[in-house]
Amino acid sequence: MKWLRRLVILIVLLVAVLGGRLFLGGHSDESAPGATSQVSAATLKDPALIARGKYLTTVGDCVSCHTEQGGADFAGGRILPTPFGNIPTPNITPDKATGLGDWRFEDFWRALHDGIGRHGEFLYPAFSYTSFTKVDRDDALAIFAYLQSLAPVHKPAKPLGLSFPYNVREGLAAWRALYFREGVYQPDPTKSAAWNRGAYLVQGLGHCNECHAARSAFGGTHALPLSGGRIPVQDWYAPDLSSRAHGGLQGWTEQDIVDLLKNGQAAKGAAFGPMAEVVASSTQYMHDDDLRAITIYLQSLPPRAAPAPAGPVPAATAMVNQGAKIYAASCADCHGKDGEGVAGVYPPLAGNSSVLDPSGLNAIRAVLLGGFPPTTAGNPRPYSMPPFAQKLSDADVAAVVSYIRHAWSNDAPAVHQRDVFKYRHTPIE
Repeated sequence: MKWLRRLVILIVLLVAVLGGRLFLGGHSDESAPGATSQVSAATLKDPALIARGKYLTTVGDCVSCHTEQGGADFAGGRILPTPFGNIPTPNITPDKATGLGDWRFEDFWRALHDGIGRHGEFLYPAFSYTSFTKVDRDDALAIFAYLQSLAPVHKPAKPLGLSFPYNVREGLAAWRALYFREGVYQPDPTKSAAWNRGAYLVQGLGHCNECHAARSAFGGTHALPLSGGRIPVQDWYAPDLSSRAHGGLQGWTEQDIVDLLKNGQAAKGAAFGPMAEVVASSTQYMHDDDLRAITIYLQSLPPRAAPAPAGPVPAATAMVNQGAKIYAASCADCHGKDGEGVAGVYPPLAGNSSVLDPSGLNAIRAVLLGGFPPTTAGNPRPYSMPPFAQKLSDADVAAVVSYIRHAWSNDAPAVHQRDVFKYRHTPIE
């Protein structure tokens, strides 16, 4: 029950406050011992370093979180919703009063690597330092140099949207003990350079696990890395990224994965929801060798346990019959009679990981909301899917989604009308 979960969290965090105060009591706002080297102004103005930092900042998709709709790039103000309240992103332009203008590189490194702010405060893990800790100092310096090269934008921080006890930063001591392990990525000498590059990007700057893993009631990732999970509050499901047996990308080739990341569209599916934004602002600009490296790493992920059989959905049931009729009337012209889609235009539904996610919510929201794959250089005029929220009732959406999830080679559980009602009324983030 939600109230019980909240009570447990409250008790744990209150107990942690004392420990956090003791921890911070001996913590100055200076840089960590042994990390006091100064970076010269000339170094930060090196054009080659700035250019590399721009690329790495794009790989990390920093602009998406640190830019509010209609606002200046990197000036912050976007509201990140969490189950515990809203967290506004900070201004990371070099404005002295409201951004990073007075920050030293060591301040930036400490935030990225340790999750600790300029004045010694714990940072909320909405900033993905749980992944960014793996970024090495050279890359961090390049990113910092690029951010310092931007035009300063004066934009004061928005107020934190967290209530007690979540607004007590010292309480994060308990969370960090459970879910945070700092440490720069260490290459695996038994693997190739490309595999290690892919692992470094996926685990670190790409911070893929922040979405593609399940989270506990306390907000920490606790499942097998990259094994898929619901994105809190936004209510989209980020699929399992293994391409081996029972993985979310089972059957995807290296080229399929590269195509999705570069173009937003592949033979096996298309990017919708939060992933469309990632492709639009980040992965489409990545170098081909980095995309290949990511693919090599993802294709090495282990097989997954076989899911429990969905169980029969009798073809004679009224719901499935209704779903088949709706599919024939509204979906088959684009997605094909047998869910095969049209290559490069409309994604297939047979074997599509978004259709088969454990919750069914991606398929529900796609039917309700429609959407566009991202506009990319490789796919500048993507075909849209129209929304059906005004045309189909909750029962109709449940019927057609249940039909799609069990038709052809698909074998996923049916969805319920109550689920459709819930996601119909979930705000779009």
